[in-house]
Amino acid sequence: MKSLQHIGLGIFLLAFGAFLSLPLISGYQLSEDALPALLESTPAEAQAFLEPELRERIGQRYPHKFAYYPALKQAVEAANTAIAKAYELDDAALQAAAAAALATAGTSLTLDSAAHAAAIATLPIEMRTPLASYTAWMVDRSYDTPEAMAQAVQTQFAAKGQVFLSQRQIGDATPLLNAAARHTGTGPFWARPGLFFWLIIVGGSLGGLIYSFPAFFDGMPGIKHNGIYFSSATNRGLIGILMGAFLVGFYILLYFYPAYITEWIALVDPLSQALRGEAASQWFMYGFLYTVVILVMGVRMLAKYRHSRYHQIRTFSVMFFQVAFAFLIPQILYLLNLPEVDLKNAWPLNYYFFFDWNLQNHLNAGTIGLFMLGWGIFLAAVGVPLLTYFYGKRWYCSWVCGCGALAETLGDPYRQLSDKSLRAWQVERWLIHAVLVFAVVMTLAVLYTFLPPAGEGARINRTSLVIFAGAVVVALGFLLWNHERRHHSLGRPVFFTIIGTGLALLGIMAWNHTVSDSQHLFFFDSYQVRTIYGFLIGSIFAGVVGTGFYPFMGNRVWCRFGCPLAAYMGLVQRFKSRFRITTNGGQCISCGNCSTYCEQGIDVRAYAQRGQNIVRASCVGCGVCAAVCPRGVLALENGPDTGESRMT
Repeated sequence: MKSLQHIGLGIFLLAFGAFLSLPLISGYQLSEDALPALLESTPAEAQAFLEPELRERIGQRYPHKFAYYPALKQAVEAANTAIAKAYELDDAALQAAAAAALATAGTSLTLDSAAHAAAIATLPIEMRTPLASYTAWMVDRSYDTPEAMAQAVQTQFAAKGQVFLSQRQIGDATPLLNAAARHTGTGPFWARPGLFFWLIIVGGSLGGLIYSFPAFFDGMPGIKHNGIYFSSATNRGLIGILMGAFLVGFYILLYFYPAYITEWIALVDPLSQALRGEAASQWFMYGFLYTVVILVMGVRMLAKYRHSRYHQIRTFSVMFFQVAFAFLIPQILYLLNLPEVDLKNAWPLNYYFFFDWNLQNHLNAGTIGLFMLGWGIFLAAVGVPLLTYFYGKRWYCSWVCGCGALAETLGDPYRQLSDKSLRAWQVERWLIHAVLVFAVVMTLAVLYTFLPPAGEGARINRTSLVIFAGAVVVALGFLLWNHERRHHSLGRPVFFTIIGTGLALLGIMAWNHTVSDSQHLFFFDSYQVRTIYGFLIGSIFAGVVGTGFYPFMGNRVWCRFGCPLAAYMGLVQRFKSRFRITTNGGQCISCGNCSTYCEQGIDVRAYAQRGQNIVRASCVGCGVCAAVCPRGVLALENGPDTGESRMT
């Protein structure tokens, strides 16, 4: 069996090495045949300026991206410079437009249609129609002095001229770089990409399965964690550091520099063509690899936890939901020209659910789109708290969630690395609830700017949003007050902080709505808020840190410190849920297995020794603590909270 494991490991390492080498073994040569594909990846208005720059580079050979991409970026910069020279409105052009407007208006000092047309006529031909449309609101406006009219014309023409210019220049060069790599790549991969798909994806998966297969025939019962603190891979050794560096680097490239991993993306083109009818994107590649990793490492979980029926079913569950709900159903929806939706991904984890573009996509999709929109609202407002009341966070975090699925499969070898200190718990509570507050404020700001004012006749408008938010704050305050009155477990500082924060937000919303004429709730541009959240939380925290730090901080970094949905469910689980881990402290021998393997950083042994039930908000009910206990001290239970343990 050891020999079989070594063979599987060798196959996997060969496939993994080939995967890493793909972006480094390609060369590039721009040809006449590839030129149209590159031009189509840029704005139509810029293509005439970019084409001569690219033609100068036809036939040149580039040994790698680090030589090829700078040359393409130089071509883009040259094209943008030429576009600016052709269309940029300098001071002389602006003064000429203002002078024409003044000469036509005469002494009336009113920018009538004739004066407006005279100013437009001084512009380059291509700019006249769009700028006339942009500045049509200025027609028939009167000014006190000729200088004021001239200043208004120059200011508005300059601003709209910049808009016109930005629409024609090439802003993001990433689509061009991706197209260039795909259509001008040379070398073994671009000659036979299908072969590399089989060698890397299929071969690597097969190697991982062969490595895990012998564990099914280890006759000794129980869950084994032998030697994990002596392994370089699972105790922050060199292998673990290299693995962490790869994961961090992968997410940085995926989110911010996808043009440098075009070969990885093109590797799954055959599957994307079959499922979507188009070449793969970075997100299709990521979703597919994510699913493959969960399936392969899920088989490892099935082998490792084969003596525990709970863990067998739980592993099958996360594998099913990832394949069906997170990967296949969105592809089917895309083929049907419907919004790609992961129906199990609830707000606020799905933080963009209430973004204007997402709401508009659902509204434009007809009855099915409205159903999916209603389902998402129902899931967040009713389904999540109701299921958490009956089953705790485990129904989602350990059985359904894609983040949890990766943590429980790929991250399982690192679960013992979670920090169990009191300091870590304090940081966790402040950080995860801060992210939740951030997500709520962002959602309110986005919805406020998306909804129409009350005077426009819509039933759901900004006023109804403010009233709804007020009702939620009052209801939350009542529930917390009632819990504090009965249990005295919140503490006055926490209680008044929560209530004070809610009332402060409500007060700002009411003031903004009734006194201020601002279109921005909380005085922020909602677009800027969502951009900041997407970068800091959606990319850096959830991806780069949340997964890349598995080998350093354990497998639930994101779930423990950052997931806003985990914080939301944690509040329900902590204060109003039938789920708990009960203890039989009289049988505890203080071996510490439970605390060691708690991925959420809970010192389970301390609870067991005191005979206390574990109702921590962070507990995801994975059940490993109960599975590794040699005395049966711990049990996952759903039932009325009697406040008592199972101590006999």
